[in-house]
Amino acid sequence: MSGFLGFLNLFAVADGTGERASKPAELFNTTNVWTVHLKFTAEQWNAMEPEGGPGGFFGGGGGPRGGGPGGFGPGGGPTGPRGLGGPGGFGPAMFVAPAFLKAGDANQDGRLSAEEFRALGEKWFAEWDKEKSGKLDADQLRAGLNSTLTAPGLGPPGAGGRRGFGLNLQGAEGKRNGLASAAGIEFKYVHTDLEFDGRLLKDVAVRYKGNGTFMQSRGSLKRSLKVDLNKYVKGQKLAGVSKLNLHNNVTDASWMNEVLSHRLFRDAGVPASRTAYARVFVSVPGRYEKQYVGLYSLVEDVDQNFVEERFGTKKGAIYKPVTPEPFGDLGDDWSSYNQTYDPKTDLTPAQKKRMIDFCKLVSGADDAKFAALLGDYLDLDEFARFMAVTVWLSTMDSILGPGQNYYVYLHPETGKFQFIPWDLDHSFGQFGMIGGQNQREHLSIHHPWRGANRFLERVFAVEAFKKPYLAKLDEFNKTIFQPERFYQQVDEVAAAIRPAVKDESDEKLARFDQVVAGEPVPPAGFGGGFGGPRPGGDAVGGPPRGGGSGGESPRFGGPGGFFEPAKPIKGFVKGRGQSVIDQVAGRSEGETIGDFGFGGPAGRGGRGGFGPGMFLGNAFMAALDGNKDGIITQDEFTRGFAKWFAAWDTDKKSVLSDEQLRAGINQDLGPARGDPFRPGEPVGPAGQSTCGNIASSPPS
Repeated sequence: MSGFLGFLNLFAVADGTGERASKPAELFNTTNVWTVHLKFTAEQWNAMEPEGGPGGFFGGGGGPRGGGPGGFGPGGGPTGPRGLGGPGGFGPAMFVAPAFLKAGDANQDGRLSAEEFRALGEKWFAEWDKEKSGKLDADQLRAGLNSTLTAPGLGPPGAGGRRGFGLNLQGAEGKRNGLASAAGIEFKYVHTDLEFDGRLLKDVAVRYKGNGTFMQSRGSLKRSLKVDLNKYVKGQKLAGVSKLNLHNNVTDASWMNEVLSHRLFRDAGVPASRTAYARVFVSVPGRYEKQYVGLYSLVEDVDQNFVEERFGTKKGAIYKPVTPEPFGDLGDDWSSYNQTYDPKTDLTPAQKKRMIDFCKLVSGADDAKFAALLGDYLDLDEFARFMAVTVWLSTMDSILGPGQNYYVYLHPETGKFQFIPWDLDHSFGQFGMIGGQNQREHLSIHHPWRGANRFLERVFAVEAFKKPYLAKLDEFNKTIFQPERFYQQVDEVAAAIRPAVKDESDEKLARFDQVVAGEPVPPAGFGGGFGGPRPGGDAVGGPPRGGGSGGESPRFGGPGGFFEPAKPIKGFVKGRGQSVIDQVAGRSEGETIGDFGFGGPAGRGGRGGFGPGMFLGNAFMAALDGNKDGIITQDEFTRGFAKWFAAWDTDKKSVLSDEQLRAGINQDLGPARGDPFRPGEPVGPAGQSTCGNIASSPPS
């Protein structure tokens, strides 16, 4: 009898929906709001906390601050010699070290000798001193950094699997990819019990998940979660589903970007995850007693269950690429491709070869051969649908930008690759790191990617793709892209989730009501700029995870965030819809985005303008301006470089390895050495290098 009653518990009822979830289609309904209660022991709760990674966006010194131990904010996170989660951890070195090596490594041995380092300093000063005055002011310094750090060749991985220059979002071999992994953060599953709308599921596996969103919410109780029902109890499922993704929407004041974007992909005929919502509660003896964490989106996992329902088979291969240069030729050995394409299923030799062959076609075939064979490898109709929606949504944290947040499925019968969207919280033009608001709203349908992307450049030149792609845009303009359709969807979802938002905080409810009305709000996360939420308080929901008193995480550019507030869904879709209509009709060419893409007309920032120099200019000024007069002379620049080399050459071998270079840059150019969160403000004593006043000391 107890077994029968347990079976009946499968039919959980969502808040206010009256629907019983006996299969995935009933579990995942856009307006369902389920109740999820996670019950941890104290040991399980503590074991789930990941180690490694920076406290703030650019790292900084270790030690509790902001949200307490492990809290988000400068200085938060584990202590250590660098406070950064290892020499390869996240920090300014991810941007700067590749430029040092590319420009200074004359003999191409992957290291910098003392002479190479000295010559690099001389070269950069000469290039940045455009007026040949023998000195650099703050504008010239920022402009020089903008030019150097956005130079061609600072992005894609090199041939043979060697990672090239530029921001690297790949983890170590065999580890997760993404920003958090690049920061040295590893997530661990723990055992716990889960109550889902009254049904108790024993011994489920839970871990934190996410990359930028995890780092943004690390000091908060409200972090994204992955639940595996089957890991410890084989065969355990909920309504036919074995994995649940609970996303905290820390960067989205509406909680709808992801949900409505997945729906749009599905409406366009693209295989995409279904979604619902969940009120999440946590219990930990002695700490939390059914503590309300907040409202999450509940997102269907892309796994073999997903594949079976869409394609009628569990066979085939699932890949999750992370590379700004997809389908590049990395040689003949799968080991060079494995981390880049991060297979989520066990691959057969034939599946490995199929991917390698496609990469070689993309990289090496002449135009005629490429056009003739592309349709043998790529499902052109599905890819036309996928790209039509991706481009219309102007979702730049994707294949259009850093080259992540999508899956690729290799169909076992057709041998063709199909694309599946993922991680859409920055959709509707809300990824502020790439392009300005106007650029994203009027993004070109003919050249929507940032900078160089050989795969997309070649595919968009093939008529067998471009014709159906434009046809889909034209068709969808008249149907699923209609602005009024989105207005109705926003209002429907808002009515369903508003009570759960209200229970999080009055501040969140006020922001929610504002964006539902179509009015922009100041950014609160990666979507509109770095920094934002208060790790200890309301902005990310609930008390701090680490038990600290909380506080405001720094934002770039003051209270409003580093970027202008992005338009919410209702504010975006009308202008975007008209722009795409005009482009399809040939009345407009749209806007393209430059190589680095932080915004502005060229995506780079001009003289002292918007770009990486805005992040790093103060740190360089603090380190190199010996007499603190706001001007760096050539002598100060040279002496500063010499002191850097001496400090970073920790083993005194007169050569800097990549590891030493990255560790030194993270140590001496982190926010504590020159606050990039307030670009343009004077840098005080806190901005001085740990090497001391390096520019005023004689070179060693």
